[in-house]
Amino acid sequence: MNYTQSLEYLDGLLKFGIKFGLERITALCEEFGNPHKQLRALHVGGTNGKGSTATFIASILREAGYIVGIYLSPYVHDVRERIQIDNQMITQEQFADLATEIEPVADRISRTELGPVTEFEVKTLMAYLYMARRKVDFAVLEVGMGGRFDATNIVESLVAVITNVGLDHTERLGDTIEKIAF
Repeated sequence: MNYTQSLEYLDGLLKFGIKFGLERITALCEEFGNPHKQLRALHVGGTNGKGSTATFIASILREAGYIVGIYLSPYVHDVRERIQIDNQMITQEQFADLATEIEPVADRISRTELGPVTEFEVKTLMAYLYMARRKVDFAVLEVGMGGRFDATNIVESLVAVITNVGLDHTERLGDTIEKIAF
């Protein structure tokens, strides 16, 4: 598929909404050789400031001479902002190629007892594959909504950073700071 078609494919996954759990992302990653296990990950979560914190960390590592991948959530202007290496967004062609590669596997998994794969899970796998294949020195990963079942939580982090935790996404994560932090 081309870039426009890849965006349409991902937009089509939105209808499945948000489904917490690590089973689908684990199954997806296993099908692609567990690219997340090849990453030296720094994982950033929290309610506010996690994107800025992830960007600061990536900048410091780049200045130190490392090749740094970053996965941000959400994007501001262009979906490709989510997946970058050394401050360069993934190209439209690379984005489309990854979506094309993942789509048949995601569709197959979606027809199993695991249920439909989500947009966030596919984008997370795209980031893992892109960074692992380009052998980044470090991957700075920002959580999506957060919580222990966020698709980014399958990485084995070198460092995990938690910014402030506030009452956000209470309908999914819980209605107290303690529940959200858990």
